[in-house]
This record gives sequence, structure tokens and C-alpha cells, in this order.
Amino acid sequence: MAMMEIASAANHIVRVGDTSGGDGYGYPGEPLMVFVPAQLTINVGDTVTFVSQGGMAHNVRADDNSFRCAVGCDNDGAGGNGTPSSAEWTFTRTFNTPGTINYRCDVHFSMGMTGSITVVAGSSSIGIGGFTSGNWYDPSLDGIGFQIEATTAIDAASGLPVMVVYWFAYAPDGNTQSWIYAQGPYDPTSNTVTLPAAITAGARFPPNFVHEDIALTLWGSITFTFTDCNNGTASWTSTVPGYGSGSIPITRLTRIAGTQ
Repeated sequence: MAMMEIASAANHIVRVGDTSGGDGYGYPGEPLMVFVPAQLTINVGDTVTFVSQGGMAHNVRADDNSFRCAVGCDNDGAGGNGTPSSAEWTFTRTFNTPGTINYRCDVHFSMGMTGSITVVAGSSSIGIGGFTSGNWYDPSLDGIGFQIEATTAIDAASGLPVMVVYWFAYAPDGNTQSWIYAQGPYDPTSNTVTLPAAITAGARFPPNFVHEDIALTLWGSITFTFTDCNNGTASWTSTVPGYGSGSIPITRLTRIAGTQ
């Protein structure tokens, strides 16, 4: 597989705090003092967005004190405040220097709420192609995952090939399966793609299926960033209550015959 220059930086999402229910504060489950993912590898120039859904006082402080952030960052010139906060907050930071940045929550670091970001200097990465097709999942979340198809169909508006993704998961309330469908163009010279996503309901199993019964609800978007042929990250932002936003590492589970 050829290595291709990446034209734009990627953004990565880290959840600040979580629950045993997996959907963040405000949802069923016991609070967990963790960053998700706790270890992240990015390229020089990439950004990381830290997202706290509130409910407990957290912040993000670099061990070398290069930043302390929560509702904004200390000394950011915009009145930001890195004091631990129980409000909902986000902040985004750009990492332009290779190295490893260790960080922690000032309140809960003694309980293991720490993380690290490794910034690598490589300016090239693998582009998306047919080899990307297959099933992907987070081994720590065995039982849900993504089916990804990098197709040869061409999007009329952009002239780029089309990616189709199914995310086989469950609804936030735990009562039903939730199959999230995403489709859109991808750039074969890039290692990242953001796709609009939707969920459907209303139709029935054959022979009672009627196409007109399908009710489509816009769900949000899913971003895939591939670090190599077998590893990557899936990040999402949903406008449907309960799903929220987040990011998980993904690993290839299967590949299409004839690809490598």
C-alpha cells in the first residue's frame, strides 16, 4: 500500500470522565474517573478536543504545566479558567511538537485519572482505499462494531468515491439495537473521513416490508481516522438525545478477500 501525503490535520476527541454505562454523565451507570481514550497517538499539527459532560468536577492539566484547562485554559487570552469544573465544557488544543505529553485531572489523578498524548513527527500516512473495507471494532467493546465499505461508486457533487458504514450498536436506554447508517464521499489521499449519519425505523420484516414505511432520522456524524491498515479511531457527534459525542480506538476484525 502506498504512503500518501496528508493535506490536513485531524481532530481527536477525548472524553473527560465516563460512566459504567459508557455514555458519560447524565446516563445510567456509576461514575468512572477516566479519560477515554487514555492513550492517544497523533501527528504533529493535529488537534485534540477534550469533552466533559459535567456532573463531577474535572480538568486537564499537563504534567509539565504547559496547559491547565476546563472551561477554557489558563492564560488563553479569552478569559479561560482551568480550575476543575462540574459544568459541561470542551476545549481544543493543537500539538505542534513531537513528544509525549502526560496529563491528569487535578481532583482525581490519585484515583488513576491520567492520560498521555504521543505526538509523532511523520508527515505522511496511509490513504483510504479498498483495503479499508471490512469489519472494525474496539476489542474492549466486543459485541458492537463497524462494517466499512470503501466503494468505487462516485459522488456526483464532489467527484470522490463513496464510503458506506454501518455501526452495529445499541440504543442509549438499552432496550433495542441501534444500527447507525453513514454514507458520504472520501478522499483517497487522506487518512480521515467524516460522514453524515442517520438511523431508521418504521419498516417491518419481509414479506411485510414496505419501503414507504421507513422513517429516517438524521443522527449526526462519524469521523474515521486510520493510522495504518489495521488501526484507527472512530469519533462521533450526535444530535439525537442520549448518544452524545465521543471517540474510541478501532482495530480491524476482518478484511475483504483479495485486499491486503
